[in-house]
Amino acid sequence: MNVKQFEEYYEKIRDNCAKIIIGKDECIRNIVIAYLSGGHVLLEDVPGTGKTMLFRAFSKSVGGSFKRIQFTPDIMPSDLTGINFYNQKSGEFEFLPGPLFSQMVLADEINRATPRTQSSLLEVMAEGQITVDGTTYIVEKPFMVMATQNPLESGGTFPLPEAQKDRFMMKLSLGYMQREEELSILSRESSSNILTRIEQVVTIDETITLQESYHQVEVSNPVKEYIMDIISKTRNDRRILLGASTRAALSLYQASQLMAAIQGRSYVIPEDVKSLAICILEHRMSFTGVIRDNQAACICQEIVDEVPVPTEPVISRGVL
Repeated sequence: MNVKQFEEYYEKIRDNCAKIIIGKDECIRNIVIAYLSGGHVLLEDVPGTGKTMLFRAFSKSVGGSFKRIQFTPDIMPSDLTGINFYNQKSGEFEFLPGPLFSQMVLADEINRATPRTQSSLLEVMAEGQITVDGTTYIVEKPFMVMATQNPLESGGTFPLPEAQKDRFMMKLSLGYMQREEELSILSRESSSNILTRIEQVVTIDETITLQESYHQVEVSNPVKEYIMDIISKTRNDRRILLGASTRAALSLYQASQLMAAIQGRSYVIPEDVKSLAICILEHRMSFTGVIRDNQAACICQEIVDEVPVPTEPVISRGVL
């Protein structure tokens, strides 16, 4: 495994997306990590912060087929998965694929769709396949669902159930830009015009190669124990009703491997785990009582901070 390839891959995508979204390198980095691990991303933020624009810039950077779905209460599962229709010319039923048969799917305002429609995403997000009328179709890889939602507006929305949230590897938030960054975009040309000039900077073959090789990043036993200590802590905290799942543990493990790789290391250190724990774990947990979203992040951060960081040296092929 050549970690230089991971570094260059990330840097090309980061620089390309930065033409649209300024000062959000950490968010772009996490999306790259989720993409290479085969995971999905939920971007939750207030309107006007560039959620959709960032995802569109990312999809153009990595290439492949792309579909944007505007979720509304009247959208049906068949509008996503596709339908079998009767062709009068051939006298046979034919399958018409829906927008989920794309390598990159942008689910805009996913919480505006009904639970029935939301559930149509479960199979394809977990298994990379879609079943329609008893027939199973495999979606083309690499495949990723990128979803957005507004955390403030509750009218006409349907909160994602726990099973749906657990399918998302990460929940991210862009937040507002810094004053200087925002000043710099006031007088520049529109983001829509810039987006038309965004070109693909990595190939699908490159992506698949890195997806197949990142598992070679070494994870020492102390770091594995550290991951499980964090997971166990979420399951034994009195403030948490439902702790992190086994899928969450796997996601944290895989994301940490990719964090190390894009930083030029062939081994994971505890800081890789700690820097990713909140965005991977927070949305998967249920809390006792009624709490606000910012409180959930604070509780999750406290849990991570309370877990002792391993002090044993991380050794990679004999090199400290």
